[in-house]
Amino acid sequence: MEIEIVDKKENELLERIEVTFKASHSKEGTPQRDAVKDKLSSLLKAPKERIVIDSMTSEFGRMETVGYAKVYKTKDAVMKYEREHILVRNKLKEKVAVVKKQKAARAPPKAK
Repeated sequence: MEIEIVDKKENELLERIEVTFKASHSKEGTPQRDAVKDKLSSLLKAPKERIVIDSMTSEFGRMETVGYAKVYKTKDAVMKYEREHILVRNKLKEKVAVVKKQKAARAPPKAK
């Protein structure tokens, strides 16, 4: 898999660099997020835990995937600015199990 950086811009307000990339994968299927994070980590010289892949799309029959990633300056900035489901998707946070409350059984109506 080859990765090419298409666009790169600095967002100082959110303490990150925003990257649009193109991954060419001629003899493979659509790449996994972990594999893309490894390649981006080596290209951008940033640790994997500071890279968040926001989206990746590929078209049927094409051997290219276009994606959008964010490289934060610190791990704290990642946790502060990223949405919960994106952190879970990028394996930076565990999914919280939701426990549903059971409704209390209603007493039958009283006869008069």
